[in-house]
Amino acid sequence: MKMYATSFTRGMAFTALLMTFTATAAIAQDTLSVSSPDGRNKVGVAVHDGKLYYILSRDGRPLLEPSMLGFEFRGAPALRDGLRITGSSRATFDQTWTQPWGEVSHVRDHHNELKVSVAETTAPGRKFDFVVRAFNDGIGFRYELPAQPALGDFVISDELTQFNLADDAKAWWIPSNRPRLDRSEMLYSSSPVSVIDSVQTPLTMQTRDGRTFMVIHEANLVDYARMNIAGPRMDSRLLRVALAPWQNGDKVRGHTPFVTPWRTIQLADKAADLAPSVIGLNLNPPNVLTDVSWIKPMKYIGIWWGMHINTMTWSSGPKHGATTENTKRYIDFAAANGIRGVLVEGWNTGWDGDWIKNANAFSFTQAYPDYDLPGLARYAHSKGVDLIVHNETSGGIVNYERQLDSAFALYHSLGLDAIKSGYVTDTTPEGNSHHSQFMVRHYRKVIETAAKYHIMMDVHEPIHDTGERRTYPNWMSREGARGQEYNAWGGEGGNPPEHETNLFFTRLLAGPMDFTPGVFDLLLERGTGRPRRLDESRPRTTLAKQLALYIVIYSPLQMAADLPENYVKQPAFQFIRDVAVDWDTTKVIDGKIGDYVIVARKARNSPEWFLGAITDEDARTFDVPLSFLTKGEKYVAEIYADGPGASWSENPLSVAISKRNVDSNTHLSVVLAAGGGQAIRIRPVK
Repeated sequence: MKMYATSFTRGMAFTALLMTFTATAAIAQDTLSVSSPDGRNKVGVAVHDGKLYYILSRDGRPLLEPSMLGFEFRGAPALRDGLRITGSSRATFDQTWTQPWGEVSHVRDHHNELKVSVAETTAPGRKFDFVVRAFNDGIGFRYELPAQPALGDFVISDELTQFNLADDAKAWWIPSNRPRLDRSEMLYSSSPVSVIDSVQTPLTMQTRDGRTFMVIHEANLVDYARMNIAGPRMDSRLLRVALAPWQNGDKVRGHTPFVTPWRTIQLADKAADLAPSVIGLNLNPPNVLTDVSWIKPMKYIGIWWGMHINTMTWSSGPKHGATTENTKRYIDFAAANGIRGVLVEGWNTGWDGDWIKNANAFSFTQAYPDYDLPGLARYAHSKGVDLIVHNETSGGIVNYERQLDSAFALYHSLGLDAIKSGYVTDTTPEGNSHHSQFMVRHYRKVIETAAKYHIMMDVHEPIHDTGERRTYPNWMSREGARGQEYNAWGGEGGNPPEHETNLFFTRLLAGPMDFTPGVFDLLLERGTGRPRRLDESRPRTTLAKQLALYIVIYSPLQMAADLPENYVKQPAFQFIRDVAVDWDTTKVIDGKIGDYVIVARKARNSPEWFLGAITDEDARTFDVPLSFLTKGEKYVAEIYADGPGASWSENPLSVAISKRNVDSNTHLSVVLAAGGGQAIRIRPVK
């Protein structure tokens, strides 16, 4: 307690010093600052008592008080004390670049940069640069360690970066220190920052006066440990970086020259302005792939949901899902309904027995005898459908990497260009954290190998998204949160109605999520032979909300998750046929974290718009202006709304489908049932 209180007290004088730059031109000699292009966000950097600190303000209001920077090393003194600023440089950057796919097609990267050179005043005389980029939508900073005699090979035992909040903001978070801590598959909680313990990022916060939203995350995680956030100690608001460890406790192993990931703080005036988030993309290097013509967003179905509701098994036997006959049935359904992909799980040997513990038993080239991989690849291609390969590793990284090239070469030879991978484990067999530098290196190796063989990746149980999809756009989607599957497991309890309204303002700010929407058998009768009760796991949504999730929860790979037979003779399935998966423009019309979201997206290379609205357990009505439509154009709105008496608990299947003419002057009354939603396709009349 005394250590933190002392640090906080010593910082107060420094607060007064640094706050002067927000109001006057009287800046201390060693205090440097950089502002966003619009002048609203400002970062100050200074040395106080030999330690390097930074501070953040918006519109002259402090958001972060003096927050310390530095490292602790194994076998070497901490790079924290006896520091001085030796120089600085500045740059301004303004460029608009185009994504191969995304929530928006064009991204503007407009920022001001400050690079502060820092060195120790005494031996060993190590040095580093602290680089800050200030954007209109937030800031990013990182450490750059140049090659130097006093710092060659190193092991970081702790990164000392702090986020010393000026306000006891409200935070939305999932823990990083509980069972399944490495798999991010937990429900979100909210609380004041001062009482959180150890949490994952993105960490979304709202200041107590409601004027500012802040999101702490990271960008360009390449050869480093994933960042979690350690909570305050003894009633403070001081958050600290906490890195996932190797099996022996090391955090990061490296050699200079070396750069860390960017630590990002996204800023917005209201929750709806947080999305789409592009700050992480702008802090990643540009696309390194010369040809991206083979990278194509798509909808897909799959032999998957049946395993979760116990109508099929991954393992061999009488209920084996991944058979040649069953896969052809799925391919035929996809071809008949304009769905490009078919995922098949359980096709490869290794699933028999305890597949989670038997990680080294998986083969990624050997199919079960009742599954004809080459023949099915040919059959799918003849139907204009892509067969999506599944690679579950159970955390057996050595086993997977040993087969990586041969497996990917086989898939490429068969014309298979998409893989869904899985890592159902909390630590690797070697004892490394799921989010350690060891695993970060593995995920990078996989995406680079996939790019070599022109393969797109959809990663479940992933490292969290830090914008790498800009550099490797074949990294299409990830899970990394509680998805639809949790609605199938009787012992888990389904996702509550507010879950997706939390995801939109937290997990989805990192990047696309393969949530797997589109379940129509909401009572899960096919899995049990009877409707599930309220106290059993089942989707806590209406049918219209399942449709709206295709627009609200972004992924360039969107699954129609239910069994094909559950879509037959269902008029609402037409929306899944029609909905786009790649967007030119995204506009968040309104939203409140944990309560509701309304978002409109314009399809890429199309004049069509799609609007999705979802709510929590409360019924709501909104007046939604369609001012985003092209003025003077006439449109038809195809509306899939909650039907009479609809609610997630009592009547989830009621859906009302209608059409009406609209234009840019139209206001739609969007009525949402409890746990409900609305999905709208808006197409030009002509």
